[in-house]
Parts: sequence; C-alpha cells; structure tokens
Amino acid sequence: MSDSDSDDSLRLTLSPPGSRSYTPDFAESSHQGPSFAGSSEYSYQQPAYSDESERGGSSTRRGSVRRGSSERGGGSGSSRAKEERIAPPYPWSTDRRAVVQSLDWMLANGITRIYGEVSCKKCGNHMVDVDLHSAFYRLSSYFLSNRDSMHDRAPRHWTTPQLLTCQICHQADHVRPMVSSKKRSINWLFLLLTETLGICTLEQLKYFCKHTRKHRTGAKDRVLYLTYAGLLKQLNPAGPYE
Repeated sequence: MSDSDSDDSLRLTLSPPGSRSYTPDFAESSHQGPSFAGSSEYSYQQPAYSDESERGGSSTRRGSVRRGSSERGGGSGSSRAKEERIAPPYPWSTDRRAVVQSLDWMLANGITRIYGEVSCKKCGNHMVDVDLHSAFYRLSSYFLSNRDSMHDRAPRHWTTPQLLTCQICHQADHVRPMVSSKKRSINWLFLLLTETLGICTLEQLKYFCKHTRKHRTGAKDRVLYLTYAGLLKQLNPAGPYE
C-alpha cells in the first residue's frame, strides 16, 4: 500500500477517546504498516457486557420427543442457541455480533477516532487511537485497486502483519494490538483500520464470517480476505467490496 499521501496516513494521539483536542504531529507510517503513539499511563475501562441470554432446551413428553424440539434449542436438550443481540462493546459497534456501524453513522454521531489497546514489548500496555476517515479511505483505495489481483486471498502483509512502531520508545516491530479472549468483544474496527486483522486466529476469523453470513471454510488467507471485505462493506454499504 502506498503512503505517499501524508493526508491519508494514520495519526494517533495520547488523548483519551472522545477528546476534541489532539496533537497531530506524529511521524508518518511506513509502507509496511501504521505507527502508533500512546501512553502507558492510559487507563482503559473495559465496557460492561451483559450476560448472554440462552434459550432453553425443548421439553419432552413421556416416551416421545415433542415435534419441532430441535428448532427450539436442540433435540437432545443439551445444546442451547445463543441470542444474536448483545450489548454493543464499543461506541461504534451495533447490537449484533461482529457488526459495526457505517462510516456515515459514526461521523454523524461525532465518532472520528477509533481507539484500541495495544501492547509494546518494551513499554507495556497502553491505548492509542486512529483517525477513522483517513484510515478508511487509504484502506478502501488499496483494496479496490488490488482486488482483482488478490483472487479472493489476503496478501502476505495482511496474513502475517508486521508489528507496529511505538512512538513512545520508538522501537519498530514492537507494538501488537490486543485481541479480546471473548470473541463478541473483539475490536474488529480497530484491527481493520490498523491492518492487523491477521493476528486473529482462524477460529476468530471464522466467528466473524459466521455472524455476518460469510462463507467461512478454506485457508486462513481466504477467510481473512472475506473479513476485510466484510468490514469495508459494513463501513460503506454502497461500496463494491464483494
């Protein structure tokens, strides 16, 4: 991806999420990935999540199983279907698993920067944020320009993304975005905009495809490509990403 256009480069701040003021004089990101700046003193409050509701198994009549029980929670009574609706884990999330709001919705609601927790090998954990509009524009332009040559497979720099440069200690290849152990709480949008979705496991990527009704079989590069395309489509439903 070309970063020649400095206006489109990712710019990260030390200010807390939602702050109107920030210092935009950070170093430009390299062609291999965006750089981060953050503070190890930033205290991130995890959003509260509601417990997932579960539908109970079917009841049975003596000597026979009630018709249609498998459609109401599993014929064996041991499997339970999870509710699709959840408490949105981030301000840019919807109440559906692995689905974020559109770019227009976020900008209309004053969401211009997307934050995430990262871990630097030297500095430890801290929070950084990224400019929503410029990061989306750069990624979308790259995807549309190279879509045909990808052949529905994620390129190498997506499948094995290089770790990012820390603007605190200035160490290259030291900053890794944190991925929640709870799949419903993964910060999909932050990983997309920093082009680090490749650090997710195949199981996590399949979770995204499952809940967004994408084909989820095949090698990781195939599932990762669908995840990138799916998130870009969520941000810009009118875009030709599929």
